[in-house]
Amino acid sequence: MNQLPSELASTGPATVILPPRQTLPVVFASPHSGRHYPQDLIERARIGAFELRASEDAFVDQLFTAAPKLGAPLLCATFPRAYVDVNRAAMELDPRMFDGDLPEDNEINSMRALSGLGSIPRVVSGGVEIYKTRLPAEEALSRIDTYYRPYHTALQKLIDLTRATFGYCILIDCHSMPGDSCDSAKNRVDLVLGDCYGSSCHPSLTRFVDDCFRDMGFAPAHNDPYAGGYCTRHYGRPQEHVHSLQIELSRALYMDETTISPHRGFDTLRDQMTDLISRFHDLDGNPF
Repeated sequence: MNQLPSELASTGPATVILPPRQTLPVVFASPHSGRHYPQDLIERARIGAFELRASEDAFVDQLFTAAPKLGAPLLCATFPRAYVDVNRAAMELDPRMFDGDLPEDNEINSMRALSGLGSIPRVVSGGVEIYKTRLPAEEALSRIDTYYRPYHTALQKLIDLTRATFGYCILIDCHSMPGDSCDSAKNRVDLVLGDCYGSSCHPSLTRFVDDCFRDMGFAPAHNDPYAGGYCTRHYGRPQEHVHSLQIELSRALYMDETTISPHRGFDTLRDQMTDLISRFHDLDGNPF
């Protein structure tokens, strides 16, 4: 019987919802659906609550809520991406945002950080500036310790235990993308599968998930424009029997982006994600 350690069953910066018994070699993670906005963020922001939510993968955790009932743990960040982005390296920090010295291991040449999309974001989706003034450098380090590290500690434990139990682990990193991300007059795209151009998982995993979605009537794309973020690259190590795949679902499928509220497609998409999760039971042994 595979029972996860009790200390993982927690609610905090990283919430882990555990199955009664893990029967799937899969960990589902939702790093950007957190919607508990700290008061200090609200007070320091030059924009309102609705604009702060522009970067949020709203309701994605709820779309995958069946995972624990079907035998897989579900990890969710409770804090918003606009506050701390765990899908970046910890020290991807833009020094122009902060007063004071950052650690020497700060990734000062990170293009993501310099564009405002580091682990402590400077902008929300659309390039809108978040803060009225610069932040103390100590604030950045405090957020990393308080929010970023607990999330990744929980994720690493889930991966390690899953691999020890089943011989391998699949990490499905769950995201959403603006409905117009892949607008094309010629090709409909409902979602994007990111496997870092084949480096983060065995190609048969990408094919398996692609086939599942196509069976449901979806039109998937691969790696364009989303090839996989930090979590997919960092944890996806097929040679070490950890396979990571990022899923970006079009928000047009399930929500009204002008009001950030689910529309009538939400229940249908949640049922389809439940079907996707269930299909992982079809994997026989270690297929990789």
